[in-house]
Amino acid sequence: MPPIGDYALIGGIAAVCSYLLTFPLQRIAARMSFVAAPDDRRLHQQPVPYGGGLAMFLAFLAAMIVANHVGSLNGIFQGSSEPLGVVLGAAVILGVGLLDDAREISAPAKVAGQVLAAMCLVFLGATMFWLKIPLAGTVVLSSDLTPLITALWVIGITNAINLIDGLDGLATGIVAIASGALAVYGLRLVELGALQTTNVGPLIAVITCGVCLGFLPHNFNPAKVFMGDAGALFLGLLMAAATMEIGGRTEGVSGQTYFFYAPLFLPLFILGVPISDMAFAYIRRVAKGTGIDTPDNDHVHHRLVRLGHGPRRTVVILWTWTAALSGFVLFPLFAKASNAIIPFAAIVFGLLLFTLFRPGLRPPRRKQRKAAAADRDATAPVGAQADDAGSRKETALN
Repeated sequence: MPPIGDYALIGGIAAVCSYLLTFPLQRIAARMSFVAAPDDRRLHQQPVPYGGGLAMFLAFLAAMIVANHVGSLNGIFQGSSEPLGVVLGAAVILGVGLLDDAREISAPAKVAGQVLAAMCLVFLGATMFWLKIPLAGTVVLSSDLTPLITALWVIGITNAINLIDGLDGLATGIVAIASGALAVYGLRLVELGALQTTNVGPLIAVITCGVCLGFLPHNFNPAKVFMGDAGALFLGLLMAAATMEIGGRTEGVSGQTYFFYAPLFLPLFILGVPISDMAFAYIRRVAKGTGIDTPDNDHVHHRLVRLGHGPRRTVVILWTWTAALSGFVLFPLFAKASNAIIPFAAIVFGLLLFTLFRPGLRPPRRKQRKAAAADRDATAPVGAQADDAGSRKETALN
């Protein structure tokens, strides 16, 4: 049995450190004018300081140091360079993100930084061993192919998280849910004997969930501080490392269709919202003839806001979808008989969400008030319109 209590302790330490460290780093960022200024693509009206990314990274370091001194988890660090590889890779990609937040570096430079972070994982062994490809069996990765696959994996996951970071608390909540589900998955595999107890993947997933939960109170709408590209890329690196450590090292377990048939696609299930948004963004930009790194206002969260959902409701919808995807992937691991009903449950849940959140069924209240006021003005006499306008003005001033 994995030491669940010790993993929970480390996750709690990560959450507390992330929450507390955000306060001083927010103030430091504000004094240094290291802020996100309002623009056409952002919904906030006032400058918001960065600092969340560095706070989460420091919380991650603190949790890793404590884990190294917890007896039941010490075996993960003994004789293994993989935890060091994750720390170094996270430090590299955090630096790339901080530089991008400060100076907006070019897309090729950012990708080069992501590749460098991926090589830290490769050279210190924190990568996948094999891939399970549907209808083709298991492909063992050679030493020549591992760096390429790892680099592509890191680039894909980090950019997926970065692209979805467009509303207060959106990326933070999605990664918290995804990493929490991944932690449960990994620890369940350890319990079943399908994953080694010294695998660092579950620990990375637990700490990732903790740092997100600690940062979320600062980042939910209205956000007091942003994590910026530094935080988004950092979280993406941790998720990439955890999925490679868990999904890329599990084989020979039968009967768990949604987990063991294709570990390569585990992030597509758990991180389905940001990855699908990233894919549509690339297709959209290629179709328009713009560069794939050209910002736009057509991400899934922008579309939901334009459809009439407020920022908070949009975030809740996407959180719910992520939780649903994670739950559908996790459930068969605990109840084997549920494999047959999962696809139907997913369809029913999707229809339920569509019914509850379809904007046409619930128009924005502001638009309703404006429409009602316009109708009153159109039907009322001229003098009454003037009196009504004056009364509304007086009410607004009061």
